[in-house]
Amino acid sequence: MRFLLPAAALLVLLVLLGIGLTLDPRTVPSPLIGKPAPAFALPRLDDEGTLSPAELTGTPVLVNFFASWCTPCLEEHPLLMRLSREGAIRLVGINYKDAADDARRWLGRHGNPYAVIARDAEGDAGLDWGVYGVPETYLLDATGVILYKHVGPLTETVWAAQFLPRLAGGAP
Repeated sequence: MRFLLPAAALLVLLVLLGIGLTLDPRTVPSPLIGKPAPAFALPRLDDEGTLSPAELTGTPVLVNFFASWCTPCLEEHPLLMRLSREGAIRLVGINYKDAADDARRWLGRHGNPYAVIARDAEGDAGLDWGVYGVPETYLLDATGVILYKHVGPLTETVWAAQFLPRLAGGAP
């Protein structure tokens, strides 16, 4: 009888572990979905003032947290460049926990898909947005409300399955 309780606890722990292993870590639910973008005022990478949520309205926007030290950011960069070239959506970059000069060199080497880039050197704005790590991409509607959050590199498949339907006014 005294072994029954530890055995039951172990069984429950194994079941929870098994369930956890089936979950996709990229589908982290965000409490910000359906809410306006968090308040922030970040300096621009080009040193031309600040970026605030007011500038994330008027048209749908992709807000992409990236860094020069982020290897997965390089994976998604060709797609961001294509979206920018095609004018598919306005891209706003937030350079996360990175040195400004490093970010400028990285963008100079790989291209700049962003209409505007802000610097979040300390990661404070990232905390307010719920950023776990880079890259993370948020889709905002024309009023600045967050429609979707994607954790990890943005891919063609994710763009087509998750972002395009939301841009069209529906859900995937």
